[in-house]
Amino acid sequence: MTPEEIASGMTGAIRAVATGRRQTLLPSPMVQNHASFLHETTGGDLICAWFGGSLEGKADISIFASVLGAGDDTWGPPQQLSFDPHHSEQNPVLFSPPDGRLLLFHTSQPSGNQDECRIRMAEIPRAPESPSRLTADSGRFLDLPRGCFIRAPLVLRDDGAWLLPIFRCMQRPGQKWNGSHDVAAVGISTDGGESWTLNDLPQSTGCVHMSPVAVGKGRHVAFFRRRQADFVYRTESHDDGRTWSIPQPSDVPNNNSSIAAIMLRDGRIAMICNPVNAAQSSDRRASLYDELGVEDDRPDADPTGGCVPVWGVARAPVTVCLSQDGGRTFPTRILIEDGPGHCLSNDSTDGRNQEMSYPWLLEDADGGLHISYTYHRRAIKHVHLAPGWASTADGRQA
Repeated sequence: MTPEEIASGMTGAIRAVATGRRQTLLPSPMVQNHASFLHETTGGDLICAWFGGSLEGKADISIFASVLGAGDDTWGPPQQLSFDPHHSEQNPVLFSPPDGRLLLFHTSQPSGNQDECRIRMAEIPRAPESPSRLTADSGRFLDLPRGCFIRAPLVLRDDGAWLLPIFRCMQRPGQKWNGSHDVAAVGISTDGGESWTLNDLPQSTGCVHMSPVAVGKGRHVAFFRRRQADFVYRTESHDDGRTWSIPQPSDVPNNNSSIAAIMLRDGRIAMICNPVNAAQSSDRRASLYDELGVEDDRPDADPTGGCVPVWGVARAPVTVCLSQDGGRTFPTRILIEDGPGHCLSNDSTDGRNQEMSYPWLLEDADGGLHISYTYHRRAIKHVHLAPGWASTADGRQA
């Protein structure tokens, strides 16, 4: 599809495209839309949040969201939730703490300098008489070091503490951030988000986008995107997220692009990703932000003591990988959509970008599966698979 064809289809109207499969492109006024996140409310509404603007890293990038009301077949209009004119606001995460509030967390960075990023937390009040209307207060920045980035949802510890998965884009004095020294961490708040401490994960260089899954009382596993574009990595916690094991590779390839994982009601772990790595793709680009056109005479960060990040590996196909052994292996891989996956450019207006990336997934009460992902950087695509999706023609073995 051309960018114009994609734009004309961004209506939000869900339609059946195969037995047990419905899909749509969410409406948005922006030419670039990326990094979607799905959240179900207690009333059964589905919220999709993402960032939109002209180009990732530009100051016009803001957070948007749309609501699919319970029982509706059309997503509501896009609603802007962040308004900083000087920073690129990215990677929204929605969280409902036990007190019933709906909170929005997102990143905020100047240009492509992820090592200067801060995390903002804002509240989204929801009026019972207009549940589809979303607004967010101005919020505040968390008291965490600059360079903290997010992508995955918060989890609650047994003592009520909030655990926020973080990856740290470490500053290298006099050098540009390029991902070479990124490490994993967990932000911890014991006072309902008022204050935060940071717990770094051991030997986690290159492990980002930590996606935790509860697998039993006090036990979690978490999965990582890898800057080295080799494999999804995995870590374990046996004390409810207080400490974590050294990350180890899984059997799922990773292209240095986002992943997401959840526990299904049947006890399996479902992880959605692009299961391809640098060994399978020769595509390369200089960096994530090499198109911003911002003058910066600093050299790229020296990888000494860190890793050599790989950018540009194809971002396709979109695949759901299933595990029955706590995420140690993922033998079942179900194809959702395939394509070239070209991502050597972030531009969403000229058709060069054909990635299908940054997927998210959420199981509904009936066992159906909601999926969202970036479609050619032009739109957010929503797919719903009916209950039994893992054994139907919609779930083709990858």
